[in-house]
Amino acid sequence: MERSAQRLGRALVVIVDDRVAHGEHDDSSGPLVTELLEEAGFIVDGVVVVEAETAAIRNALNTAVIGGADLVITVGGTGVSPRDRTPDATAGVLDRPIPGIGEALRASGLAAGAVDAGISRGLAGVSGSTLVVNLAGSRAAVRDGMATLSSLVPHVIDELSGLEEV
Repeated sequence: MERSAQRLGRALVVIVDDRVAHGEHDDSSGPLVTELLEEAGFIVDGVVVVEAETAAIRNALNTAVIGGADLVITVGGTGVSPRDRTPDATAGVLDRPIPGIGEALRASGLAAGAVDAGISRGLAGVSGSTLVVNLAGSRAAVRDGMATLSSLVPHVIDELSGLEEV
C-alpha cells in the first residue's frame, strides 16, 4: 500500500478470536496489522477484539462503516471450523462483494505457505463507502495478505472516494 506521504484514509482492525476476547491469549495480530496499515499511510482508529459470534462480528463491522472508516481489516475466523464465522457475518454487511480480492488473498497465501490463507473462506467487498477485507488468522497470512492488498486497496479507496485520477 505504498504511496507518498498522502494519507489513504481511516482504518479499523477487527480481531475475531475467542481466546483473545476472553483474555486467555494476547493479541499479536492487531499490532501487526496496525503497523502495516500505518506504514501504508492509513490512520488506524483502533483494534477491536470480538468473539467468534456472528452478531458480535457484524456489530463491529457495522459500527466501523457507520463511523466512516475507509477500510476495515478483519483477522481470524475465516476457516472451516464451526467457530469460523467471519465470512458469514461479513456477507450480511456487504453491499457489493469484490471476489477478486478474496481470490488473490487465497492464491498468494497458499503460494507463500500460509495454509490457513489458502483454505480461507474470507470475503472482501464494499459496505457503504467502506472496503471490508477478511484475512486468515496466522501472522504469515496477515503479512502476505497485507502485501497482496498493497496495490489493490488504494485503487478501491480512490474509486470509493471519487478521487481516482484518469
